[in-house]
Amino acid sequence: MNDFWLSCGHHLLDRDTGGGLLVTDEFLKVYLARPELAPPADACVVERTLHAALLSNPRRPVDASDIAAMADPDARENWSVMLAFRDVLLAHRTVEGAYLHLVRTGFGTTPLLFVNQIVQAILRNLLDDCDDVYVLRAAEMLFRAQRLTTHEGSLIAADEETVAGTNSAAASPLVSMLGLPAEAAIDVLNDGNAVSYWERSDRFDMALDLTAGRRGLVALGNVIARWVAHLLGIAVTIEPLTEANDVNLTWYVGLDAQGTKIGDDLWDGEELDNAALGRIVGLYRLTVQDPAAVLDKARGEPVYLIMAMTPDGMLRLKPQNLITGLPIRHLEDVS
Repeated sequence: MNDFWLSCGHHLLDRDTGGGLLVTDEFLKVYLARPELAPPADACVVERTLHAALLSNPRRPVDASDIAAMADPDARENWSVMLAFRDVLLAHRTVEGAYLHLVRTGFGTTPLLFVNQIVQAILRNLLDDCDDVYVLRAAEMLFRAQRLTTHEGSLIAADEETVAGTNSAAASPLVSMLGLPAEAAIDVLNDGNAVSYWERSDRFDMALDLTAGRRGLVALGNVIARWVAHLLGIAVTIEPLTEANDVNLTWYVGLDAQGTKIGDDLWDGEELDNAALGRIVGLYRLTVQDPAAVLDKARGEPVYLIMAMTPDGMLRLKPQNLITGLPIRHLEDVS
């Protein structure tokens, strides 16, 4: 089996009997190696002492007074944010449980970078047996923003940070350790170059064709179905639609902010103009396989998933919307 996404830290995590990810000391120490937390040469003794103590025992309780005693205000903020996130991870049995907690209670001060990192680790876990690189590339969309453009009649999604030359993965200690390049050329994923995905998966330099009726949207539907099954314990079927005829929005979930707005407008009876219609990237029909798991008001009705880009061609998926937005009767927490 080919490996992928080495830089996400999946190999530093353990797995429980139910398939969830267990936090290890090694995984926590990666955060201590981040440049925001590694004490600079002029760091105060309190900061250096705490860093050394946590390297020895990354689960060590830290009192607020220890943070307050640091001389550098930026260091105090960085340590407060990281330790709050660490405490959420440690308060739950699995990484999946910690993520569900953050989704249901609000991300608060948790940096989006940290949220995306655990989303990637969870996806790496649930896709461990996947050998379809189209599915793996589509999964990147759940934790990395995409820049969309049309080319010869096709709608192409490329990683925004790679396109901009500001790939934040280069700041990761794991990426530095692996010696991955900060910048790379972009290729559109196709059957001819698909095998190269395995060796370049951490570069995020392969674009995906999201044209309606083609393989990219089908692959993303596969990822969404796996995501829902893994985190909520609910089996669903997801069908990508090429047309929106006779769609009754009894229940809908926006996969991003733009998709949510379009769904809200349709729900309110507003007619979409051509500009809004042109921003719709994908429309899916989701069906829960066990009707008893669905809320009464939505039972027997499909759920529509709407994905849309911004006017300037950005697509930022919000996988948390699938946790909070589906009409599931009993949400199963895998904490």
